[in-house]
Amino acid sequence: MDFEARELAETIEQNGADASLISILEEIQGRYRYLPQEAMILVSERLGVPLSQVYSVATFYHAFSLVPRGRHTISVCTGTACHVRGAVQVLNRLETGLGVRPGETTRDRQFTLETVNCLGCCALGPVVVLDGEYEGQMTTKKVDKLMKRSMHQAAGESDD
Repeated sequence: MDFEARELAETIEQNGADASLISILEEIQGRYRYLPQEAMILVSERLGVPLSQVYSVATFYHAFSLVPRGRHTISVCTGTACHVRGAVQVLNRLETGLGVRPGETTRDRQFTLETVNCLGCCALGPVVVLDGEYEGQMTTKKVDKLMKRSMHQAAGESDD
């Protein structure tokens, strides 16, 4: 999705001069799935805050990304309980299936793979989260089924 300065300027104007920097960045992140550099410059200019402050907020919060992210996020828990139950093998299978490493996004921008230290559901480990849906007791065979299902769904979405 290409950055549209006009749309963003309208969004900032609609939020008003006293709009929260974080709320505007959230809106941009929601629209583009990352914070384009041009957008952060425009936000800085329109809100009258230093660009360094915009970058500071954007890099402080994990929810923001400065690089394009996929339409779908796959998170693998690598905490101790998940690790000892096979999270490494699950992660390796996802890396192979998607062709990316943790922190990267597929070329078609459909999937972003990431690792998290703990999801707080250790008894279900290893755990994979696909777009907020928790999949517990994950195995490499279950990864294959999850990937097949999610890629089928992604292909259907791109036909829209």
